[in-house]
Amino acid sequence: MSGLAAGLTVDEGGVVKHSEFWNAVEAVFGPAYGRSLAQDLVLPGLGVTCVQALDTGVAPERVWGLLCDETERSDDERWIFRSDPRR
Repeated sequence: MSGLAAGLTVDEGGVVKHSEFWNAVEAVFGPAYGRSLAQDLVLPGLGVTCVQALDTGVAPERVWGLLCDETERSDDERWIFRSDPRR
């Protein structure tokens, strides 16, 4: 994809796993709408969609943060992957 070669950097490491990213997407947006956003919404900070960013190595926590910014999520929703389901 040509937009990716134009300065999109790959993030090393990270604290959020891909599976946690997708769990958060589904928990906050619902399975259908969440997947649609991830595939269709171009993130202004990257110039690509969530799926494209993840596929090229951008850290899931960065992608999640940009998705939350763009969709104006609350702090509770933004940090949902940090919640302990056992509580």
